[in-house]
Amino acid sequence: MPSGVPLSLDETPYDATEFSRLWVVATATYGVGDIVTTIALVRYSVSVSEANALLRTVIDAFGLWGLIGLKLVAFFTCLAISLAGAGDDDPLLYYGPPTMLALVGAFTTAYNLRLLVG
Repeated sequence: MPSGVPLSLDETPYDATEFSRLWVVATATYGVGDIVTTIALVRYSVSVSEANALLRTVIDAFGLWGLIGLKLVAFFTCLAISLAGAGDDDPLLYYGPPTMLALVGAFTTAYNLRLLVG
């Protein structure tokens, strides 16, 4: 199998339905849950500030659009790594990125909700 990012999962040993399900979970937890709760904290909480220095710098420089942009860069980088892993038949690179994003997203969403509730 040639190395690189495949245009379709048809040429890989991986199932497109499984791939979609993995990335729906990653999108729900990291793409929606983490972003929405982080925006709520940054925008509406006077007692809590962003702990991540990179995110804090980006928010100070570009506002909430900077936060969203940085999160999207991380998301699409992980998506590209996962597709490249499918093309190389590397299960770690295929399953790792969506799993990592889902775990990080679930943790940070729960943590942010805890901070919002008080």
